[in-house]
Amino acid sequence: MTSNPNTPSNGDEPQDPLAEMLANLLGGQGMNGLDAAEIAKATGLPNDPALLQQMFAQVQAMMSAPAEGPVNWTLAHENARRAAAGTSDPSVTSLQSREVDEALRLAELWLDAVTDLPSTGLIGRAWSRAEWVEETMGTWKRLTEPVANSIANALSNAMTEQMPEHMKSAMGGASSMLNNMGGAIFGMQLGQAIGALSTEVVSSTDVGVPLADLEMALLPANVTKFGEGLELPEGDIRLFLAVREAAHARLFVHVPWLRGHLLGAIEEYARGIHIDTSRIEELARELDPSNPEGIQEALSQGVFMPQRTPAQEQALAKLETALALVEGWVDELTAAATHNVLPSAAALRETARRRRATGGPAEHAFASLVGLELRPRRLREAAALWSSLKDERGVEGRDAIWKHPDLLPTAEDLDDPTGFAARRTLAEASDSEVDDALEKLLAGGFDEPDSGDEPAPDSSPK
Repeated sequence: MTSNPNTPSNGDEPQDPLAEMLANLLGGQGMNGLDAAEIAKATGLPNDPALLQQMFAQVQAMMSAPAEGPVNWTLAHENARRAAAGTSDPSVTSLQSREVDEALRLAELWLDAVTDLPSTGLIGRAWSRAEWVEETMGTWKRLTEPVANSIANALSNAMTEQMPEHMKSAMGGASSMLNNMGGAIFGMQLGQAIGALSTEVVSSTDVGVPLADLEMALLPANVTKFGEGLELPEGDIRLFLAVREAAHARLFVHVPWLRGHLLGAIEEYARGIHIDTSRIEELARELDPSNPEGIQEALSQGVFMPQRTPAQEQALAKLETALALVEGWVDELTAAATHNVLPSAAALRETARRRRATGGPAEHAFASLVGLELRPRRLREAAALWSSLKDERGVEGRDAIWKHPDLLPTAEDLDDPTGFAARRTLAEASDSEVDDALEKLLAGGFDEPDSGDEPAPDSSPK
């Protein structure tokens, strides 16, 4: 084996980080005559040891992490935790825990008067941003896996295909690790996006989806951030957001099919997202190896997401309608529960509506990364529909709509909220007639003449 002057023979750590990395990639069997400086020159990498050390620390982390499929979810989790703590993530104090618990308990009492759904009995939690990441990461994985796997596979294939043949043979046994790099890059980027979201959300259901099943929680640091510039007492803000969180919790706890319905709609939409592999291949050809942030920047801009197909548009409409119905119901209940007890309720309601309609910077970055927006665009129409149902059917009749997914209003119903009740009454009447006819058929009633019918004439021969 040819010796390398950058690699000491006394057993100390190699001084050349590229040589060290290649030696590790080749199973610790040495460089086998490969000159690290020549490889760096051929691939466009800088030959500065300090800069190489910085670059390959990240690459080594990508390649050494255990593979879990196309996407490296371990790196996604680690980066989400790192991003959550990046700006400051103070631990929740005992005072904050008590304030959140008291706010959620009071919220439950206020909701008792405005909904037929009973209290959940859940214990209110106060989470730090890192705790939000821990509690929600499993659901994020479920929701983003179809898109994440597609992008990771496309990245891996593009990088492998774009590598020169002489480099492929030189890397030898490292090819499988290179195939995992795409999944590692995307995992890190996804983790950063989820971590950034943790700095914006104020509760466990703030995105309209129960990311943590059977939990009711607020994030004190983000509740304070929510109130910046509103010039309202923080206690009022906490109470208003607690009512919203408790309303979400009642809905998802007492309507057991709803969580699966919502997550299923998101998964259906995500499965239909197609990845622009030609754009990824183009990026791989243009990528400057000395600038590993290039792929991450392209990912954050959503350059791999082509225009939606008609099927995608249909799936998106279904998802947006479901999100709007949930958010509209919560919006209507929160307004009713806080109307006479919280002076700032009207202003906070409008702030929350606008915030959910537009989304924050982290939410936009996440949407660009995976092509998924969790935004109730028709929240106001849905709130008007629930209000109309309460006026016509009362609280019990309004909340009874959640008994079965087939009873839910459609996108067309949101176009005419006040006419929904009349249309539903006609549909229910029609269903009742079908049920009566079916019951009569099963009982053999159709074999017997009705009491008012004339007997059929006797046609038998005399």
